[in-house]
Amino acid sequence: MTAPDPTTLSGLELLRAGTLVTADFPHIGRLLGMETLTLEEGKVEFAITTKPDFGNPLGSLHGGVCATLLDSVMACAVHTTLPAGVGYSTLELKVNYIGAVKTDGVRLVATGTTIHVGRTTATAEGRVHDESGRLVAHGTTTCIILRGKP
Repeated sequence: MTAPDPTTLSGLELLRAGTLVTADFPHIGRLLGMETLTLEEGKVEFAITTKPDFGNPLGSLHGGVCATLLDSVMACAVHTTLPAGVGYSTLELKVNYIGAVKTDGVRLVATGTTIHVGRTTATAEGRVHDESGRLVAHGTTTCIILRGKP
């Protein structure tokens, strides 16, 4: 599959066109098995199911998995607000871990929402909940807006 053209589609259109929702296009979501639940302007939700390969040496979920989920939903929430031809990159990522997660098939849902989208920077917040609704991690991000550079 050919990647959608970022110069002709808004961020929301680009995401809806399959950037994260197809198994044919290489991306971090495919590697982790992310499922797209919500793609709205300023709000994104992705889900994954944990597996033993996501574990740390202690046998629980590696923190990088929740950090990747949060980075993905928060940055993509920013992306949904951008016009065609405008890109972004994460400048800063802050993650707080609330509790350990098992690696035996726990479904995690991450939600990212924008806080502020300006001309040169944007901020967003995110939360990761397990299948019982327990908050397991939350975070914030600052993204740089790259005008004319998708």
